[in-house]
Amino acid sequence: MSNLAVWLTPIWLLSVGATIGTLILLAAWGLCWIVNRKVALTIYDTVNEGILLPISYALIALAALFLIATPMMPYQRMLASLQRVGAVGDKTFEVTVEPRTSDQAVELDFRLDELQRFSISSEQEIAIATEEGKGYTDPLLVVEDTEYAWEPGSNTPRAFEEDVSTIYITNESDLATAVVGNFVTDVEMPEVHKLPIVTGSVVGLFAIYLLIRWLAPRVSVISTATAKEAVSQPVFLLLTFAGVVALIAFIYVPYNTFGEDVKMLKTSGMTLIKVLAIIVALWTASVSVADEIEGRTALTVLSKPVGRRQFIFGKFLGIMWPILLMFVILGIVFLITVSYKVVYDARESAKTTPEWQECFTEVVRIVPGLVLAFFEAVVMAAISVAISTRLPMLPNLVICGSIYVLGHLGPLIVRSSVGEIVFVKFIGRLITVVLPVLDHYEIEGAIAGARTVPPDYLLTALLYSSMYCIAAMLLALIFFEDRDLA
Repeated sequence: MSNLAVWLTPIWLLSVGATIGTLILLAAWGLCWIVNRKVALTIYDTVNEGILLPISYALIALAALFLIATPMMPYQRMLASLQRVGAVGDKTFEVTVEPRTSDQAVELDFRLDELQRFSISSEQEIAIATEEGKGYTDPLLVVEDTEYAWEPGSNTPRAFEEDVSTIYITNESDLATAVVGNFVTDVEMPEVHKLPIVTGSVVGLFAIYLLIRWLAPRVSVISTATAKEAVSQPVFLLLTFAGVVALIAFIYVPYNTFGEDVKMLKTSGMTLIKVLAIIVALWTASVSVADEIEGRTALTVLSKPVGRRQFIFGKFLGIMWPILLMFVILGIVFLITVSYKVVYDARESAKTTPEWQECFTEVVRIVPGLVLAFFEAVVMAAISVAISTRLPMLPNLVICGSIYVLGHLGPLIVRSSVGEIVFVKFIGRLITVVLPVLDHYEIEGAIAGARTVPPDYLLTALLYSSMYCIAAMLLALIFFEDRDLA
């Protein structure tokens, strides 16, 4: 039971954020029901007919996990930390203390158990106390004409032994001194900082889907029909089921990496989810675009008040939604397997049971990788849609497979050219300019170095992916504009 609580706590904590996001959505829908029932019914129908319905089932499952597992989880620490989120952070002060001054007050207000590190610098020797009158007789610490810095693991004493609301600075010298202090505090459970991200992701997903439905209703209708068809295909169900089975099996595979099995699991799982999503994207693009053009179904759709641009963009969105659904399903399973793998490896290696924070750290590190893998799958879907406007399934699969391989090899070719091989250097640069540089979406380096992908890198990858998808859609429109459908 203790091992269960260890690896399940990170998933429970993420389910808290998902549950909060679900409650916000339900509250917003309830308010909409009170104000305008017609709009509320439209939203209800939109959720029921698209990929939001299976995603809602996943959110309900996470909410059930939250309710069932809460009694065995550190929910009291979580609630206490959430209450203190606004009171912690980076606190800096800069004051000038006149000569022969005692007990100049500086408001700080921090708890001792929340103190992460601090530093105080002064031009002259000063004494610091937490009570008035003790600067001369019994100071907590003395700062000379240098910096006094403390952090966990350092040889410098922490000095502070209780909660602090005010510090008092005494300057006994004959010169004024500028005192600069920096105190970094954090809540008892720093992991709660991830809850707003999860909550925002849940609310943002539903908001973006409904916003597209409102701004582009015809495109949304085509995308919904395409997505429903793709999800109902045996290929989607088979690949999703195979992905779940493989991710669970990866836990028990002996990688023989001398303690690096968790990293191998993360790399293997990320690649598996990405490849399965790309296969679904290529298959769906071929079936819903190329086959409809060849079978004259596209001509029937375009005979209605639907333009060719709306048709192409609708198909692209209709392919992107099943990819997202697959990432949600397999992503949740992947997070669970990574968290459990940390405990499983420790038990198999006869090590002490790890803390749940170790499992949480490993889980959080792979979330940006899943986001980047989703971006890569969307880019490949956009390319596949463009190719499908002219070519059937088999050439589409061959071309997209070649683009996938060259997109990963392009940077390697450029780095391997030493300058004198002009042709190799030219080909490498040509590949990186024309084809998407899929190597940008890989996080093997971050996994090997036990680092987390920074948010600004995700933002750059989103911008790059958006630009390439736009270029692919423009190419698809050019190919499809003069395509004879009769």
